[in-house]
Amino acid sequence: MMASLVQVAVRRLPRSEGLPLPSYATDGAAGMDILAAIDSSVTIPPGGRELIPTGLCIALPAGYELQMRPRSGLALKHGITLPNSPGTIDEDYRGELCVILLNTGQEAFTVERGMRIAQAVIAPVFRVAWNEVDDLDATERGTGGFGSTGA
Repeated sequence: MMASLVQVAVRRLPRSEGLPLPSYATDGAAGMDILAAIDSSVTIPPGGRELIPTGLCIALPAGYELQMRPRSGLALKHGITLPNSPGTIDEDYRGELCVILLNTGQEAFTVERGMRIAQAVIAPVFRVAWNEVDDLDATERGTGGFGSTGA
């Protein structure tokens, strides 16, 4: 089954010239590759973090968010992750998309122009209407949390 397409307006900033727009690596991929739109390399020391620009601004349709997530290969091979994962881009944000990279590895990591640094997933957003009550229905689990189910 083919996934439905969500139309997203995108505006390039000059720093992204010559770089491709975010794209899916395979037909079954949930996330699009997000590229670093930097002029010169950026080295992140162990334990360090850097804000990496993408050179793109977007206008999401109402009822959607864009989630920024780590790339599994960078996480496994180099310890590179996103500290606020998933990072949420709200439908009303119009500024440049940027990615916070955190180096949890043992060695410095260098980000180069055009490097795939994150993946982005479009997701629907549901609004909540709180219904304040005096009591909640009982469940077998009850108030047990933080490891109460086993591990």
